[in-house]
Amino acid sequence: MSSLEVTAEGDAAAAIASVVPTLVEDRVASRLFGADPTLWGPAAEPEAERRLGWVGLPRSSRPLVGEIAALRSRLADDGVSRVVLCGMGGSSLAPEVICATAGMPLVVLDSSHPDAVRSALHDLRHTVVVVSSKSGSTVETDCQRRAFVEAFAEAGIDPTSRIVVVTDPGSPLEELARASGYRVVAADPDVGGRYSALTAFGLVPAGLAGVDVEALLDDAEAVADVLAADDDGNPGLRLAATLAGTDPLRDKAVLVADGSENIGFGAWAEQLIAESTGKDGKGILPVVADGPAPAHTYDDATVIRLVSSSHDRPGFVPDELRHPDSVAADRPGPAEIEPPTAGSMVRVSGPLGAQFLLWEVATAVAGRLLGVNPFDQPDVESAKAAARRLLESSAEEAGEPDLVDGSVEVRAVGGPWLGDARTLPNAVTALLDELGDDGYVAVTAYLDRQRDADVEEVARRLFERTGRPATFGWGPRFLHSTGQYHKGGPPNGVFVQVTAEPQEDLAVPGGTLTFGRLIAAQAAGDAQVLADRGRPVLRLHLRSHDRGLRQVAAALASKGG
Repeated sequence: MSSLEVTAEGDAAAAIASVVPTLVEDRVASRLFGADPTLWGPAAEPEAERRLGWVGLPRSSRPLVGEIAALRSRLADDGVSRVVLCGMGGSSLAPEVICATAGMPLVVLDSSHPDAVRSALHDLRHTVVVVSSKSGSTVETDCQRRAFVEAFAEAGIDPTSRIVVVTDPGSPLEELARASGYRVVAADPDVGGRYSALTAFGLVPAGLAGVDVEALLDDAEAVADVLAADDDGNPGLRLAATLAGTDPLRDKAVLVADGSENIGFGAWAEQLIAESTGKDGKGILPVVADGPAPAHTYDDATVIRLVSSSHDRPGFVPDELRHPDSVAADRPGPAEIEPPTAGSMVRVSGPLGAQFLLWEVATAVAGRLLGVNPFDQPDVESAKAAARRLLESSAEEAGEPDLVDGSVEVRAVGGPWLGDARTLPNAVTALLDELGDDGYVAVTAYLDRQRDADVEEVARRLFERTGRPATFGWGPRFLHSTGQYHKGGPPNGVFVQVTAEPQEDLAVPGGTLTFGRLIAAQAAGDAQVLADRGRPVLRLHLRSHDRGLRQVAAALASKGG
C-alpha cells in the first residue's frame, strides 16, 4: 500500500492549520479530481477545461503498459540496449527522475549544444531514440531528430526502425512521423507538459529503458482517493498550504534531498512549481539545494525536506533544527536570518508515482491560493520568439562586449547598472548590488551539461556570498520550465548567463542552421527578453573554455571586487 506523508513546523504548520479547513470547506480536492475548471477563476477556465486530464492518469494510462512492453521486446530482439530521449522540459525531466530512481540507464538529450548532441550520436546499432514533443514543433527536439535520422542513415540503419515519436494527436510531428513511417505513441492531449509524468511522455522512455512503469501507476493510484478527499489530512492540500498559504507569504521553496529514494526529484518539482506559479508578477521560487541542507536560510523561505519513510517518523528532528545556533558567524547576511526552526519547514515522503500526483495536486491548488492560472505559460514563448528573430536576421547576436577580462567577455544588459566596473569581479559585484532584500540570483549556463556538470556548484557559492536564494539552470532546457518564472514572476531576480564557443559546431541536417548558432540565439533571445522587462543580466562569454570557467567560478564566489 502506497503512503504519503507531509509534516510541517513553524509557519508551514500554521499555514496548514489556517488554510486547509477553507480548502476542505470549498471542496477543492473533490472538485479538482472531478475536473472542475472553475477552481482558478473565469480567466483561467478555458485553459483549465482542457488541462485536467492528469488527475485520472493512474487509471487512464494503463493501456500504455502493454504497448511499451511489446515495443521493448521487439527492440531487444533487434539488439537494442540503449535508450536516448530527445525532449525538453516536462518531456525529459520526469523520465530522467524515473530512470535514475529505478537505476535504469537513460541518455537524456535536452540541449541544443553541439558538443552535447554530438556525444549522443554513438553506439547507434544498439540505440533507440524517443523523440518527445507535446506541441510537435519544439525546435530543439526537431533539430535533434534530424541529427539522428541522418546518423542512422549514414550507419546503414533504417531510422524508422529506431525512432519512436511521442506527441499529441494532430501535432505537426505526428503528421510527419506517420507519413514517414515512424512508430508513434499518442499522448493525452488534455494534460499539459509539466503535468505529464504519468503519460506517454514519462512512461514510454522509462519503460523502454526497463523501468516497471506499471508499479509507478500502482503507487499513484493507491493515493488518488486520498488526494481527492475533502479532508484536513489530505497531503496534497497540506503541501499546497505550505507552498502558498504562509502569512506573510514565504515565496521561496528550498528543496532539499534528505535521504529520499527519488533521485533528482527536486529538478522535476522545480519546473512544475516555477512554470505553474510564476506569472502575473507572482509565484513560488523553487530552489534546488546543492548538497546537504544549508545551516541557515532566508526569512522568506520554506525548507522542504524530501525524506525517506524511515526519516518521516514522530519525533524526528533534523540536525540544523536541533542546533539552530550552528550558523557560521563569517557568512554574510545569515546573522539577520532566522534559522528554519523559527521559520518554516516541511518534510515530504512517499514513493515516486505517488509523489508525482501529490506535487501536481499541491501545485494546482497553490495556483488557486496565489490567484494564478497554473496551466498556462504565457512568458515561455517570448524567449522562443526572440531567438527566432535572431536566427532570421543576419545581425550579430551578442554585439561588442562592455569589457574583456582575461578569457571572459562581459556584457551588461537590462539597465545602466554596470557603472564603472572594468573587471569581471567588479561586474559581478555591480550585479549583486542590484539584489534586493526579497530577491534571488539565477545562474543560467548554455554549456555542455555532462562536461561542465561541476559549474552547478556556483549557486551554493552565491548563496553563501549573498545570503539570498541562488538557482542554477542549464540552457536551453530551463527556458521550458523556470524561464517562465524569470520573466513572469516577481521582478526581483538578477541574472548571470554563461556561454562559450563549442569545441566544434554541428550542422542541423536539412538546412543552413547549426546547433552552435541555435544555442547562441537562444541565449541572446533569453537575455534580451529579460532586459526588456527590466531584469539586470550579466552575460559572460568564455573565450577559452576551461580558463574562462575558472575565472567565472572564482568571480561569483569571491566577496571582493
